[in-house]
Formats: sequence, C-alpha cells, structure tokens
Amino acid sequence: MPILSSFYGIIIKMFFIQADHNPPHVHAIYGEYLGAIDIRTGNLIDGDLPKKAQALVKEWVNIHRDELLHIWDTQNFNKIPPLK
Repeated sequence: MPILSSFYGIIIKMFFIQADHNPPHVHAIYGEYLGAIDIRTGNLIDGDLPKKAQALVKEWVNIHRDELLHIWDTQNFNKIPPLK
C-alpha cells in the first residue's frame, strides 16, 4: 500500500485495487490506530482514529480531493503534500 503523504504523525496510504475497495478511500495510520476515510466526504467509514487525527485527515482530504480521486481512478501513484 503506497504512502501518499504523512503529517503530524499520521501516515496516509491507498490501496490500488479498486474493485474490492469502494467507496474511494484512503487509509490513515496514527500510532496504533487505523481508519479508512471516504475521499468524497472526508468521513471515517471504518476503523478507529482519535477525533483530532480524524479532523486533520478530513481537512487534508478536503484540500486534495480532486488529486485523490484522480489517483483512485487512474491508479497512478503520486505523492501529495502534507497538511501544514
């Protein structure tokens, strides 16, 4: 699972096999926590992340939604800038 970005101790990854992994989402890893975040809504759809980490990931997803959907659709891996 390629790493797209990392910031504030959060690592963002994406699987590149679409058929079994809808809706489009990223995986956020924060210490022992792991959550799947819907790219279209920025909401946690699976797993568990602390509220602060969820808010940071949601903000990052909202900023980079178009890039993330493009990566999901094309499966062309690109690094995405971290949240600052």
